[in-house]
Amino acid sequence: MKNQDKIQKLINLRSEAKMGGGQKRMDTQHAKGKMTARERIDMLVDEGSFEEFDMFVTHRCTNLGMDKTKFMGDGVVTGRGTIDGRTIFVFSQDFTVFGGSLSETYALKICKIMDMAMKVGAPVIGINDSGGARIQEGVTSLAGYAEIFQRNIMASGVVPQISAIFGPCAGGAVYSPALTDFIVMSKDTSYMFVTGPKVVKTVTGEEVTDEQLGGAVVHGSKSGVTHMVADSEEEGLMLIRKLLSFLPQNNLEDPPIAFCDDPIDRLDEQLNDIIPENPNKPYDVKDVIHSIVDYNEFMEIHRNYAQNVVVGFARFNGMPVGIVANQPAYLAGVLDINASRKAARFVRFCDAFNVPLVTLEDVPGFLPGTAQEYGGIIIHGAKLLYAYGEATVPKITVILRKAYGGAYCVMSSKHLRGDLNYAWPQAEIAVMGPKGAIEVLYSKEIAKMTDDTVREEFIRKAEDEYKEQFANPYNAARYGYIDDVIEPRNTRFRIIRALQSLATKKDTLPAKKHSNIPL
Repeated sequence: MKNQDKIQKLINLRSEAKMGGGQKRMDTQHAKGKMTARERIDMLVDEGSFEEFDMFVTHRCTNLGMDKTKFMGDGVVTGRGTIDGRTIFVFSQDFTVFGGSLSETYALKICKIMDMAMKVGAPVIGINDSGGARIQEGVTSLAGYAEIFQRNIMASGVVPQISAIFGPCAGGAVYSPALTDFIVMSKDTSYMFVTGPKVVKTVTGEEVTDEQLGGAVVHGSKSGVTHMVADSEEEGLMLIRKLLSFLPQNNLEDPPIAFCDDPIDRLDEQLNDIIPENPNKPYDVKDVIHSIVDYNEFMEIHRNYAQNVVVGFARFNGMPVGIVANQPAYLAGVLDINASRKAARFVRFCDAFNVPLVTLEDVPGFLPGTAQEYGGIIIHGAKLLYAYGEATVPKITVILRKAYGGAYCVMSSKHLRGDLNYAWPQAEIAVMGPKGAIEVLYSKEIAKMTDDTVREEFIRKAEDEYKEQFANPYNAARYGYIDDVIEPRNTRFRIIRALQSLATKKDTLPAKKHSNIPL
């Protein structure tokens, strides 16, 4: 065969491989409102940057006539590319080839790019659209999943791992995304569950659809499995690009600093009036966040899950930060099981990848009740406490209003190695609110009072005295637990100055194999 013929053969084989399972199946994919594996990659990475690996790999299975049907690439597209000029490794499952089912060689392809990502210190992005394990391969397919899981575990905290779910993801397949840092799902075309509707009906008698059992909306609001829900695959891929702009390539690097001409001393007079006079009246903490960050831009994570706490990424003078904020507009900003888990995992991610933490605090305490206690609020609340205490990144806390009881301790207090802790003048830092405190402190005296007017006057005076003595920031400031009481409109400037002063911070943990966070 002549050289030119060999080159032409290569060109033909590449063209064949790029067709996946064939035009008919690609058309079917499009008809479902879904892109093909390579179309997704092309939209994700910088134009012309993708370099594919293992295009000519085929499966090795001979069971059940499988040796008669082979496709190059074997159902997954793998390789490297760039996003905003920075290297990433990516795999994209191809539903047009055997329904995207995972085989031994398919798994080896994914493992190869994960190993490469670890060696060079670059993020891994997995685009999932698969029917699960390839039944014809039996245990070798299951072994392939376990090999991927092991690499997810080894890469955790070393390089960012992001999963996109743009189709089915069921059974054992769900655990690889679950081990990654962030999951993005597309509405209407994706779902995740350990056991499908048919098994559920057989075992429990419950009738449920794919969407009801494991759709994007369910996992975005009820389970918290997915961090972001996109209206389309295109939006999902753009969210991944945006997310990576806040993150370093690996745990040994700092997050990328962006150009910023938003003045660091920009004042927002509205912040001086944002806290209602009535301490029981809500306000939206996102208004505070948008006001103080660069260009009012905030990328929220877990937007529809455990909305009593807000987490996400923003920048201060171009410096990426992770923001954790209690949300008075939802359940009064109280900490419950789901909010504690949500915030704890976000804090640990930021700490793993050198992203400073800014905490905006307005928390009346932990949610009481049997449902919370039986569900383990003690353990789950301890996760957030542990995450903050373990974190060594710069930690800046601003107490906006309430900081009561154990929740004060948990929310990045000075005692959990908080670096700079500020408070607004409206801050109330105490064991509990005035009403509850008076009921405890003067329960016997109040019980003896028969005249309602006298009782109400006594309670009013006692609450006023309590507020004067405890429900203000100055008592904590006298002990040095609050570094400064600041004017609300100056919050942006003070946070930026704090971040600048902490840029060279070094903090250490005792030598250990690993911690034993209360799971």
